[in-house]
Amino acid sequence: MSVKNKPNEIYITRIYDAPLKMVWEAWVDPKKVAQWWGPRGFTLTSHSKDVKTGGTWAYTMHGPDGVDYPNKTQFLEVEKYSRMVYDHGGSDDRPPLFRVTALFNEIKGKTKIEMTMLFASAEVAAETKKFIKKVSGDSTWDRLAEYLAEEKDHKNIFVINRSFDAPIDIIYGMWTDPKNIAQWLAPTGAEMKFIKADIRVDGSTFWRMDGANGTMFGRAKYLDMLHPTRIVYTQQFVDENEKVSRHPLAPTWPETMLTTITLAEEDAEKTRVTIAWEPYEDCSVEEIDIFKKSRAGMTLGWTGSFDKLEAHLEQNNNNKV
Repeated sequence: MSVKNKPNEIYITRIYDAPLKMVWEAWVDPKKVAQWWGPRGFTLTSHSKDVKTGGTWAYTMHGPDGVDYPNKTQFLEVEKYSRMVYDHGGSDDRPPLFRVTALFNEIKGKTKIEMTMLFASAEVAAETKKFIKKVSGDSTWDRLAEYLAEEKDHKNIFVINRSFDAPIDIIYGMWTDPKNIAQWLAPTGAEMKFIKADIRVDGSTFWRMDGANGTMFGRAKYLDMLHPTRIVYTQQFVDENEKVSRHPLAPTWPETMLTTITLAEEDAEKTRVTIAWEPYEDCSVEEIDIFKKSRAGMTLGWTGSFDKLEAHLEQNNNNKV
């Protein structure tokens, strides 16, 4: 369902495959929130946390560059399992940056969170939106999905979201038309060519990728497709004869990965893409370990591909004018 926020607001919504109580506790328990709060690569130290109306949360974010960022959140309204309103981004010597209203709702065993960030002006909201994108601030909510999957189902997954200024049918086509896929999916600096492509349930693709690290081959097997909201496939590295091989630069990388793509309309001309990536079937301890340690690299890789997709969409749109 589309949401029209005001120019001085940023609206974020996510649906987590976990019950409401588990999601709420992931927010309020200092030990649990430390597992996921902040952009990817950041760590967190909570000094005190009292999630109640009038309570505060004092904490320090530790950046991957070693810089510390002290924060103090002031909770203005707290309704357990339902709603939080708080001022965010302030500290003892600076005022808060914006006000957040977070709504929690359980829907058929899953939890929907809707967050509205209110700024002093539209200009501040626009600048903050650019900053969030630059520092991968939205990865906070991806990390929450990863944390919940591990806590609830003992699954190790990687999650990344990105919103695109295009209708959902157009975005679906970017994932299902080989000519489109080849234009953007490869990492920055690499070129992708399909040797064969049959994108349908039980169909498969076989591709070649040429880049700075040489030539790689891969294939995908499509397990589920629901137009225009869902695509699920496995992927493997293979040799030029389509025989299963290993990642040429990471021999302990899982042999088979499962990719689940979920598309959601944010409005008629805006679509959010959610990627869930996970090792498929039986994996060794070493394979799971390298997967978990590689999430920052996965973020960079998918971000580069998404940047290319954004440019491809813009070019296609300009060609129609």
